[in-house]
Amino acid sequence: MQINVTFRNIEPSPALKDYAEEKISRVKKYVDEPIEANIVLKVEKFRHIAEATIDANGIRINGVEETEDMYSAIDMVSDNIESQIKKYKDKLRKRKPPAGEKNLQAASEVLEWAEEDEERGPQVVKTEQIHAKPMDLDEAVMQLNLSNGGFLVFTNRHTNRVNVLYKRNDGNFGLIEPIQ
Repeated sequence: MQINVTFRNIEPSPALKDYAEEKISRVKKYVDEPIEANIVLKVEKFRHIAEATIDANGIRINGVEETEDMYSAIDMVSDNIESQIKKYKDKLRKRKPPAGEKNLQAASEVLEWAEEDEERGPQVVKTEQIHAKPMDLDEAVMQLNLSNGGFLVFTNRHTNRVNVLYKRNDGNFGLIEPIQ
């Protein structure tokens, strides 16, 4: 973490500089490196002003506090910066995309597509052609158990019609047979 302390209209003091660096360096636990902090300590008549700007991984946070004592101004500005960082982190945490989504932009595009689909109604999004192999019902059950799928399309050897065998939530199987 790189910290720059600037004094304006006040005598530079190593104790004041160390105190400011120590207080501002607490932000390290909230943001990742690289962190650059610029602190300006100035006096205007009886007002002691502490200004801090933190740049960390594209995040810029500013804080300004004014009191009658420079040490309390530094305390207040460091607390201000910390609370802003905590707010920002909470905001990111709440806005985090669902598990498996790595790109926030991709998540927003999915939401936009979902909204468009709601307006248009359900649509066929994928078409797949398969060869419905002729087999007995027992053989189809065995094939479905061996596969990871939830259903199996096959031609029933006894009726020569296309059937669909599917796994039910209760652990049993369901069979769809067309009527002609």
